[in-house]
Amino acid sequence: MIIKRNFNPLKIWQYIKKPMWFVVLWSLAVWGVHFATGIDALMISFTPVGVLGSALAIFIAFRNNSAYGRWWEARQLWGGIVNSSRVLSRLIITFTDSHAHQENYERGRSEFFKRSMVYRCIAWVHALRFHLRKQENWEEIRPFLSHTEYVELSISQNKPNYLQLLMGREIYKAMANGTLGGFDSFQMEGQLLALANYQGACERIKNTPLPRQYDFFTRVFVLLFAFLLPFGLLGFFQSETLHPLSWLVVPFSILIAGVFVIMERTGAANEDPFENQLTDVPLNALCNTIERDLKEMLGEKELPEKLQPVNGYLF
Repeated sequence: MIIKRNFNPLKIWQYIKKPMWFVVLWSLAVWGVHFATGIDALMISFTPVGVLGSALAIFIAFRNNSAYGRWWEARQLWGGIVNSSRVLSRLIITFTDSHAHQENYERGRSEFFKRSMVYRCIAWVHALRFHLRKQENWEEIRPFLSHTEYVELSISQNKPNYLQLLMGREIYKAMANGTLGGFDSFQMEGQLLALANYQGACERIKNTPLPRQYDFFTRVFVLLFAFLLPFGLLGFFQSETLHPLSWLVVPFSILIAGVFVIMERTGAANEDPFENQLTDVPLNALCNTIERDLKEMLGEKELPEKLQPVNGYLF
């Protein structure tokens, strides 16, 4: 996620260089041919080009709003994951401690249950991050699981879903041995359900791209506008007073078309928020926050360092 206010021009160029090379070379070619030959057929009225630009601006705005909606929904979902992880861990800890007065209470068993359940919750958020980004860094969650659990996890297809299954089994095992009691499982299951719903929503965003026709036609219309723009600008400079300034066709074409190209590329960068790019939702930082908060709830003092932005980017 980009958090700095000013962008590096080189970073911007990496996003727009392909269409912009077309704009630069084409505008130079059109002006060069007109300057060398003086062919009036290269000059057209700027009016239809301006109308096309207005329509294109509306089309790009609609596409960008849709792309930002996907990004913002992804961020809201992970905000919910942060909250539900905290609530689930709080329920695990407080419900377990609330049975300390009962005859069948075993401190060692209860402490093991709290730690293993909270650690599974931490493993789940990291696993969901890897799952969405299609990364294979599963070794990072090995410290949060037993050897047997990690082996079983490594062969499972949907690893976050498998971790939820482990947590569900452990809850009802704790109900059976007296670590939990009463209606404790109902509230815990409610938070597991919330996490499962967040996962499903994130997978929907990941696996269902913005309709491809929006992406395709936006790119086509931007290139069509860039193709016609130099001809329209030549027509604008056709009067005797402005004709000596016809060389401005090139910088004006680059400037005007560049605005549309940047707008189009901005939408393309935002529409997929789980691709481990600079514009993505900062899953690393969110998982780091959850891990720090949940370990602190367990009373641990050695917490992982809080992730800080690097050169204006939060990952």
